[in-house]
Amino acid sequence: MTMNDVDARMDRLRRAARYRYQQLVDSEIERGSLDPDEVREERRLLKAADVAAHARAQIEEAERRGVFEGNPYHGKPLPGIDGQHDPDWWIKAKIEREDIRGIAPPALALRTEDAELDGALDALSTEADVRDVLVDFNARVKEARRQLLGGPPVVTPLREVDAEVARWRERREARLASAAQAAQALRQQERPRRWWRRRS
Repeated sequence: MTMNDVDARMDRLRRAARYRYQQLVDSEIERGSLDPDEVREERRLLKAADVAAHARAQIEEAERRGVFEGNPYHGKPLPGIDGQHDPDWWIKAKIEREDIRGIAPPALALRTEDAELDGALDALSTEADVRDVLVDFNARVKEARRQLLGGPPVVTPLREVDAEVARWRERREARLASAAQAAQALRQQERPRRWWRRRS
C-alpha cells in the first residue's frame, strides 16, 4: 500500500466520521438539547481545524516530493514581514523588484536620480549636454519642492551647474588619461620581441 493509498483511505474515514457527527448533531438540535448558536460556532472551529490540517498535509506531501528543494526561503521567514500591515506591500515590492521608474512620488524619484546623476553625466560627451541635464534636474527639484502633487517632502539638493561641469571635466580627463595609459601598455605588450640578442 502506497502513501497515496493511505492518504486517500484516511480522507475517506475523515469524511465518514464528519458525516456521522453531522447526523448526531442534527438529531440533537431537533430534540432541543443543543443550542444552534453553539453548534454553529463549533462547526466553524472544526472547519477551520480541517482547513489547517489539510494545509499541513499538503505542505508535508510537497516536502516529501521535494517541491521546496532549492527554495531560498524554505524554513525561513519571508522577507518584508515585520508584523505591520501595509496594504500596498505588493506594488512596492514589484516596483523594487522590477526597477520600475516614473511612477514614484517626485521626492523619491528625484532622490534616486540624484544618486545616479554622476554616472548619467559621465555618459555624456559634450559640456552643453551636461549643462542641459543639470538645468533640467534643478528645475524638476524646484518644481517638486512646491509640493503641488503632494507626497513626502523633497530633500534632494540642487546641483551647482558650474561646479558640476568642472567635476565632470575632471572625471572625463581622468578617464581619458587612464584609457591612454591602458592603450600604451597594450601597445608595449604587442611589440614583437627580438628572438636574438647581441652579445657584448
